[in-house]
Amino acid sequence: MFGRKKKGPITGRIDTLIARSALIKGDVEFSGGLHLEGKVSGNLRAAPATSAAEPSTLWISEPGSVEGTVDVASVVINGSVIGDVFARDRIVIGAKARINGNVHYGTIEMALGAEVNGKLIPMGTSATASATAAAGSSVVAAGARESAVGAVGPANVTSIPVGSGFDARKSGT
Repeated sequence: MFGRKKKGPITGRIDTLIARSALIKGDVEFSGGLHLEGKVSGNLRAAPATSAAEPSTLWISEPGSVEGTVDVASVVINGSVIGDVFARDRIVIGAKARINGNVHYGTIEMALGAEVNGKLIPMGTSATASATAAAGSSVVAAGARESAVGAVGPANVTSIPVGSGFDARKSGT
């Protein structure tokens, strides 16, 4: 749409798995891919990438949750986050996702049913994104809910079709 090429799913290998029964209290720093099905009470941050071809990726599946700041290049969320999310490259917010905090993104995809209670803030130096954010316009992709205070830069918002059957576990592996 609008002459943009649609990106495929976020891919990458999973180097670390935090299982459903795991509860981590404290900050987590990782490199490569992390799949979260458990709970993290602390900040979750990717170590700086050693090469441009291997950016860090985080998948938060439906039972997974984070209470803290998430700072990763690429993120797929279908669980819950209480805190701000920084996705410098790309974020995919699934239908079961619940985010209570601001989402800072390079490119965003949001499915029907996703809930973001906070601002959607485009990152980067794009003149269009900056002008849109400054104007305070609001866009909601594919019927997803956003709080009244949110601002979205439509220049890099992609909606996911309603019947897409999003599953965080399938999108990255």
